[in-house]
Amino acid sequence: MFFIAICAFVGLWFFGFAGLVMGGLVGGALAYYALRERLRRVQLQFIDTTFAVMGALCKADGVVTRDEIQVVEQIFTLLRLAPAQKEAAKAAFNRGKEPGFDLDGAVAVFARVAPRGSILFQLFLQLQVMVVAADGEVHPAERAVLSRVARELGLGERELAQLEAMMRAAARPAAAPHSAPSSQHRLADAYAVLGISSDASDNEIKAAYRKLIRENHPDKIASKGLPESMRAVAEARSREINAAYDLLKKARSFS
Repeated sequence: MFFIAICAFVGLWFFGFAGLVMGGLVGGALAYYALRERLRRVQLQFIDTTFAVMGALCKADGVVTRDEIQVVEQIFTLLRLAPAQKEAAKAAFNRGKEPGFDLDGAVAVFARVAPRGSILFQLFLQLQVMVVAADGEVHPAERAVLSRVARELGLGERELAQLEAMMRAAARPAAAPHSAPSSQHRLADAYAVLGISSDASDNEIKAAYRKLIRENHPDKIASKGLPESMRAVAEARSREINAAYDLLKKARSFS
């Protein structure tokens, strides 16, 4: 709007009404190209920071496992990275593994470049959790780094607990035994996914669910500067939110 208003005013000042129209059109074109360039920078920074932080996380416990490497490669496919982007992502991952990697600095740059909004940063963290949980658990050293990254992005332990619960739920076999301990863990994770405590009321559960679904709707991807390929990550996140809500509805017998 700033470009449009300025160009329209200049056009009006020098050329009258015709200048106003032409200035508005020129301003609109400038605004469009400025927005496109900003989104391009956000996407490039997103890929660089995502894989650099992954490298640091995978190395946090002292060893990068084959399972973690496989998940990183799956994320290449998930994000539909072009060959050049894939090479850049591999280089960033290797840079993140280096002992002198400036984790806080890399995350701070990403936080400055990216538009503010929980969905952007939570999807970023979700990709990190997918990798470090590849072997079925999150090592204490890895979790410490995850918490550090979350704090740099302005998120807290609750958001990180939500992500971890989603990853556990996604990794849990569909035909898991319905033993008492298993059921209790599933319920505990369902509450964590929705970001609420087990003593929340039915109305509080419904409100938390509606808020999360609204914030994590895949259609918000483009508006946050993320590539369209991130829609698959947002859809997976929405599925886990729905699954957690359905489990709590069944357990509490409300509709």
